[in-house]
Amino acid sequence: LKLSSGINAEWPLRPGAMTDEAPVKSAAQLKKEAAKKAKLEKFQKKQEALKAKAAAAATKEKVAPKKAPAKATVTEYVFSHAPGEKKSTSGDMPASYSPKYVEAAWYEWWEKSGFFKPEYNRDLSQPNPRGCFTIMIPPPNVTGVLHIGHALTNAIEDSVVRRHRMLGKTTLWVPGCDHAGIATQVVVEKKLKNDRNLSRHDIGREAFNAEAMKWKEEKQEFIYHQLRKMGGSYDWDRACFTMDPKMCKAVTEAFIRLHDKGLIFRSNRLINWSCTLKSCISDIEVDKVEIKGRTMFKVPGYTDPVEVGIIEEFQYCVVGSNDRITVATTRLETMLGDTAVAVHPEDDRYKHLHGKYVYHPFRKCEIPIVADSFVDKDFGTGAVKITPAHDFNDYDVGVRNKLPFVECINDNGLITDVVPIFAGMRRFDARVAVRRALEELGFYVTLKPHDMVVPVCQRSKDIVEPLLKPQWFVNCKDMAKRAISKVEEGDLKIIPKTFEKTWYSWLDDCRDWCISRQLWWGHRIPAYKVTVKGVPTDDLDGRSWVSAHSEEEARTKAAARFNVDPSSLSLSQDPDVLDTWFSSGIFPFSVFGWPDESVDLRAFYPGSLLETGHDILFF
Repeated sequence: LKLSSGINAEWPLRPGAMTDEAPVKSAAQLKKEAAKKAKLEKFQKKQEALKAKAAAAATKEKVAPKKAPAKATVTEYVFSHAPGEKKSTSGDMPASYSPKYVEAAWYEWWEKSGFFKPEYNRDLSQPNPRGCFTIMIPPPNVTGVLHIGHALTNAIEDSVVRRHRMLGKTTLWVPGCDHAGIATQVVVEKKLKNDRNLSRHDIGREAFNAEAMKWKEEKQEFIYHQLRKMGGSYDWDRACFTMDPKMCKAVTEAFIRLHDKGLIFRSNRLINWSCTLKSCISDIEVDKVEIKGRTMFKVPGYTDPVEVGIIEEFQYCVVGSNDRITVATTRLETMLGDTAVAVHPEDDRYKHLHGKYVYHPFRKCEIPIVADSFVDKDFGTGAVKITPAHDFNDYDVGVRNKLPFVECINDNGLITDVVPIFAGMRRFDARVAVRRALEELGFYVTLKPHDMVVPVCQRSKDIVEPLLKPQWFVNCKDMAKRAISKVEEGDLKIIPKTFEKTWYSWLDDCRDWCISRQLWWGHRIPAYKVTVKGVPTDDLDGRSWVSAHSEEEARTKAAARFNVDPSSLSLSQDPDVLDTWFSSGIFPFSVFGWPDESVDLRAFYPGSLLETGHDILFF
């Protein structure tokens, strides 16, 4: 035997090894082999039995399926009295627990007896020494029915409300529903299309709102049924829908007051636009979808997915020289609306280009090179294309540098006639066409994967397009300061306290709130554009718009403003509606009849508690 070390070694042989004689087995070995043989024979017999059983089953007729066990009988309560009367407990109880039996009839009796009303055994005109507790339901949307999340909210709020009622306080829990402008319009439009193959434009605004109201009645009735089935101790006589007449009156009054004070104003600004909904949407209705590298993204209206998660570089020629400047963009189609190239003022690579111009190859015009500290000189090439009419950061650069605003994408997501060869193309089709055109001109550089965030409309799932639009805005700065101070002074408590940081962060950076929505379902904006003696007025001139409860009232206000005879005026009401949150925001006092003075308003406003998800702080 040769070892790995190369040394030969001889091993002692066991008895009988390497000889012609058969080895002699010990008694233990013989016993072990016998046991092994017996075990093998047993296994073989078992296998043969299984095969025989399988063969017999194959030839046997199919056995009829077993009958399902009979369902247990559910004992239900048999009404021996009129609905709303106290439940009789004199009969026999079910043999086993039956929720239908136990829960039946009680809620109707509670409601009819007025147990959940703050007036129960109490005079509201007299103060209660034990105090008052008021809470509003976060009004559920009439888009559908309640889910487990609503059940959780109901259970928590009902527990709190019942505790304060047991403490002897004058207690009120107000139920209601929200009209949910965009969400409800979307579902009703889908229903109209599926049921009758019609669009809202086919039937007109009045008929469409009638269809939406039918939907609302059906869903609201079921929602209220669900709330009752959960035993919520609401005062149903005070239930409100956000488009009830008294709520409409409150919304109109709130708009008029804020408009007359200058806190609501009209301005042409960049807003979030859904090309599918054909409407402006708020920041909170935009989902920020993170994209990791090149990704094919499904966009409504497009058969094929759209490529996102890329960054593309192309070049502009500097006027009066052979220089070229390379810029990068994630939205190549918007270069059609470029009005400048920006560089950082301290970037030595471009200091010699300050104040010079580059040539736009498609619009065939010169656009300036501006120095702006907004540019991150360490990112990409350090030079940025500026499209003020289609990007929020670029908008600010455009305002600071007094750049023109060139709109290259319209409401439908199509390219405008700013560059005729691309006019009418869908925005993402134009992206490909612009790329090819730049390649042909020799100005296209490269395409690279790029992690990015894509803004997506919550309702339509369309990629949001920033567009310039004349809209109504609320100046929130002073209101935000007051909201901050109320928390700092302890008048308003946020529980848990850790969320105060979120409150401050959101309100410190509060922007003007765009309240216009290009919808039909909702509170129509009570503003009227005034034309004097057939002479058109500027849409953005504050004097050309008056707000009022009616056209007659608007005409009177406008005549006084322009010092003319009312008959010389022509008025047209804004077709847009208000953001749903404009009405929801005043729900805590509009439910009590504001702006009219009422016993309820004096007794129950301000409320005691708002119980909701923490994301409500951002609304």
